[in-house]
Amino acid sequence: MFSLTVVDHIMVAHSFRGAEFGPAQRLHGATFIVEAEFQAPQLDHLHLLVDIGLAKDELRKILSALDYRNLDAEPAFAGKNTTTEFLCLHIHQLLSAALTTGVMGEGGRAVTGMKILLRESHVAWAAFEGPVQPLAQA
Repeated sequence: MFSLTVVDHIMVAHSFRGAEFGPAQRLHGATFIVEAEFQAPQLDHLHLLVDIGLAKDELRKILSALDYRNLDAEPAFAGKNTTTEFLCLHIHQLLSAALTTGVMGEGGRAVTGMKILLRESHVAWAAFEGPVQPLAQA
């Protein structure tokens, strides 16, 4: 299996609902280093997995909708705890849609799996890894 990873970062504010979250129930900030790892069993005719420039651009586009925002105020996250794990899934779903619709070129259509990892600090991070699937319509 081949893999290619691009990295970016975001800064967000959010709070969590539920006594389990203790002081994180209050509004707080988080800076995440975001790693998007694209996976495929073979390379294309140019020996590429996916165009790195397109991958970086699409990741930045997705992250721009989150960067410097209070996620509690974003309609897409109404009623949801925007945990690190949840944000990994959210980013995975949006990148999957970009891959399957051809936004990241024909090479992107051949990507079969992806791992999204958010590093919250040097001692804590979370990830979601799964197959590339079209975004489900609500």
